[in-house]
Amino acid sequence: MGTLDPSARILPMGALMTVEPQVTWPTPPADGWVAEDLDRLPNLPPHTELLDGSLTFMGAQSTFHYCVIELLAYGLRAAKPSDLALIREMTVTLNRRNRPEPDLMVVPRSAVSGLGQTDFKPSDVLLAIEVVSAESEERDREVKPRKYAGAGFAHFWRVENEKGEPAVHVFELDAAIGAYAPMGVHRKRLALDLPFPVDIDLADPLRWL
Repeated sequence: MGTLDPSARILPMGALMTVEPQVTWPTPPADGWVAEDLDRLPNLPPHTELLDGSLTFMGAQSTFHYCVIELLAYGLRAAKPSDLALIREMTVTLNRRNRPEPDLMVVPRSAVSGLGQTDFKPSDVLLAIEVVSAESEERDREVKPRKYAGAGFAHFWRVENEKGEPAVHVFELDAAIGAYAPMGVHRKRLALDLPFPVDIDLADPLRWL
């Protein structure tokens, strides 16, 4: 005779038994995950990133986040030279323990190797953009900019939500110190010459729904 599991539920005679699905989370190796694991671990949530050997999952996306990405993607795609490509929500393998996923990035078209590609090299990235969410504030304001600068991304934009309006904080890499220098904050309109001429109307992001 077996033993009764004290956590088991005793159901009335004739009651239907339902089995709740079990959620199995991946168990990390002793020395943490590595970049290649993002391509081979089964059932990872969409947009999983690797930061310092730990898997990072994205929270629910807000309307602001969605609309601002659409707005910037449309403007950048219209303005970029033909030898550049605009990439949305794909990873960059910085090193074996770091594979972040910028919301948007601009790379040379020659860096796109085919339809099965899942990541890019740091040397490919001309511009990386992060739209800050409530659950990603520390990553987008501190962790990722530091890693992007260390990897040599020449340009970085961080977009903040200011009462429903986007404020684009623009940074350029100071190669002498390996860190980003702030180049201004743009509201209502984003007009820049670098990394290529662009002029984007930032007002009313909800029009992109």
